[in-house]
Amino acid sequence: MHARSTSIRGNAAHLDAAIAYVRDDVLPTVRTTDGCVGLSLLADRERGRCIVATAWTDEHAMRATAAEDRTVQHRLLHTLGGEHADVQEWDIAVLHRDRPAGDGAGAQVTWARIAPNHLDDLLDAYRHNLLAKLQELPGFCSVSMLVDRRLGRTVSVTSFENRDAAGLVRKHARSLREQFAQAMGAKIVDVAEMDLVLAHLHVPEAV
Repeated sequence: MHARSTSIRGNAAHLDAAIAYVRDDVLPTVRTTDGCVGLSLLADRERGRCIVATAWTDEHAMRATAAEDRTVQHRLLHTLGGEHADVQEWDIAVLHRDRPAGDGAGAQVTWARIAPNHLDDLLDAYRHNLLAKLQELPGFCSVSMLVDRRLGRTVSVTSFENRDAAGLVRKHARSLREQFAQAMGAKIVDVAEMDLVLAHLHVPEAV
């Protein structure tokens, strides 16, 4: 399974308009697109940042929609007043749900880097070590790990029942990830606490 993410920083005052565009125009379209298995939208209302991710059954299906996706990117940039859209393509390496995270859930997002030849070791340890510890956190719903094997980039999204639940375990979850990254020789490059505004990814379990 593959995913494409588009991250934009813009004017927080325009975030609701961007969310409405994705919910009312983009989501209905991707639901009928061949090979697409859903969409999610993360938002940081304080910083005016949004991340739209679409999931795909294979790389061909994802690449076939590149032109349509550029239209979405331009519209979001214009709506948010942003200057740049950071578009990345990923393999979906890990996805586990204890229970579905509904619209409005809270999420902790962590970006990291590791030497590409150590990526498989990191994923094995993530599945057999860190995943179980994350599941013990109060309010835990699901976790996913996306990877760029060529560049050794990873992004993990841990979702909780709501933003308050995510906030209550903020320090503990960050400590778990920092200890794990240090043990595996990975470097955490960014961390964000966001609202999972739209949770419509239908990716099957991958552990």
